[in-house]
Amino acid sequence: MRRDVLELRQFYASDLGSAARLMVGRKVVEAWGDAHGLDVLALGYATPFVASLAPAARRVVAGMPAQQGVEIWPAGAANRASLVGEDALPFANALFDRILLVHAIEESPDPIALLREVWRVLAPSGRVIVAVAARNGLWANSEATPFGHGRPYTRGQLAELLREAELEPAGWTRALYVPPVGWLAGWAEGFEQAGSRLWPGFAGLVLMEAVKETFAVKPRGARVRARAARPMLAPVPGAQPISHTPIRRQALGPGRRKP
Repeated sequence: MRRDVLELRQFYASDLGSAARLMVGRKVVEAWGDAHGLDVLALGYATPFVASLAPAARRVVAGMPAQQGVEIWPAGAANRASLVGEDALPFANALFDRILLVHAIEESPDPIALLREVWRVLAPSGRVIVAVAARNGLWANSEATPFGHGRPYTRGQLAELLREAELEPAGWTRALYVPPVGWLAGWAEGFEQAGSRLWPGFAGLVLMEAVKETFAVKPRGARVRARAARPMLAPVPGAQPISHTPIRRQALGPGRRKP
């Protein structure tokens, strides 16, 4: 069961949620830059992490699953968020250059179907980032945050899931080393710097970037029963085959004339 959109908004309004927004948003910018002139889709509840891309990107829209609910985004401007079905995104094929999934696949009833829809709406040269709770991290074991609900993943499990949806992993990173305790949110930056060097395996989130796999369509041969042609003349019984031995020519000697 998905977290309600009001619960997600309340978390990201807290100090701990603000720290998560800063740490994860930084990873997205490191991977994509400012997404200048690109079309970006924030899927799940990824709006806290794409606000910095809106000024330079050509288009930034949000798709929020129906079971979660939707909110008006961005606040104080024309709404660019819509309610979507996970297995039937209301977007044209190959529309988006970048897609970010946060709070998307962990609580999805069919993550493969969701990722295949991501494949469909992703441009051939596009890239997708999936952020999930790390199975061995503290955030996956804390129900006080949205990352403590649903299925956490290891890096290998996430890569296998992406490949099954024909998305080829191209890189990965970790984030959120600060323990999921509100009063430690102010030290999130220090935990992030120290954790990536001292205990990288205890990060709260795994972020994996993938690209779209495309294959050339190969025609398939089909068996066709061919009718053998009958000879016009039947062979004569007992006839001997005609010899095709080449005729040997004798050299002309003295006194011989050419016929």
